[in-house]
Amino acid sequence: MFGSHLSIAGGLHHAIEEAQKLNLQTVQIFTRNQQQWKSPDLLPQAIADFRQAADAAGFSQLVAHDSYLVNLAAPDQQLRNKSLAAFTNEIQRCDTLGIRYLVTHGGSHGGAGEDEGLSRLTESLRAAFAATPGSAVTVCLETTAGQGNALCWRFEHLARIIQDLGKPARIGVCVDTCHILAAGYDITSEAGMANVWQEFDRVVGLDWLKVMHLNDSLKPWGSRVDRHAHIGRGHVGLGAFRFICRHPQLHHIPKILETAKEDAPDGRPWDVINLEVLRALAANKTVKFKKFFQPEKKAALTSAAQKRPSLRTGSKND
Repeated sequence: MFGSHLSIAGGLHHAIEEAQKLNLQTVQIFTRNQQQWKSPDLLPQAIADFRQAADAAGFSQLVAHDSYLVNLAAPDQQLRNKSLAAFTNEIQRCDTLGIRYLVTHGGSHGGAGEDEGLSRLTESLRAAFAATPGSAVTVCLETTAGQGNALCWRFEHLARIIQDLGKPARIGVCVDTCHILAAGYDITSEAGMANVWQEFDRVVGLDWLKVMHLNDSLKPWGSRVDRHAHIGRGHVGLGAFRFICRHPQLHHIPKILETAKEDAPDGRPWDVINLEVLRALAANKTVKFKKFFQPEKKAALTSAAQKRPSLRTGSKND
């Protein structure tokens, strides 16, 4: 099930119309201006147009991404309260639009340390769930690259939050391929992806995986830097994408492209090219294409084990 993050310019329903042109099975959107704390309420006509378009397209697993301003783990109480109010509103908007999954970043611990940050994040999620009883929206914690003070760059972070929340049905996980590579998980090959997948299943559990973001990475393995690249034009191995696209347990999982919405040097939209590559991999075909640019050379990095210390060490990982 392939999708892409598409623009809602001109109306929410336009994203679904564009997704149909790309022959997608789902779509990810922002339900509001993601660079503002507050947005106007959804108008009845906009709601009706979106739901009608989704029903006509047969999109049953729609995905939204919350605002990048939200930080549910912020050490500053005022910012955390502001984030909680905005996040709660995101859940309500998704319910109104019939969107099944809401992807969110774990936020930043702001220098307070991962242990404290994870506790704050869990507390905020618990408050958001309490404020939206009866919601049908599953909140999906996204894996991050571990840049700065970011949380959820390790599978153990996700497992702890799920466990501390009491394993509620309203929580899930979104795995981003660019992010896990940057965080130190070696998915530079198909064999590496298979090993990482076993680790994810052991630490978190495949039952909690609800959404995937398929992005290549401009930065090399273990860089801890989040820079998306087009599929096959970065450091994530094509074999890793083949593993994902052909894995029977992942067939029903929405796989969302978050690559730049621009035209390639040959004049075609990059979404078209990226989808061609993914569909070829899903069909187990050999993929041949011209690399329009070369990714950065792999830097000398410490091992994944060194970059992912024990959760209980109290490391701030700045």
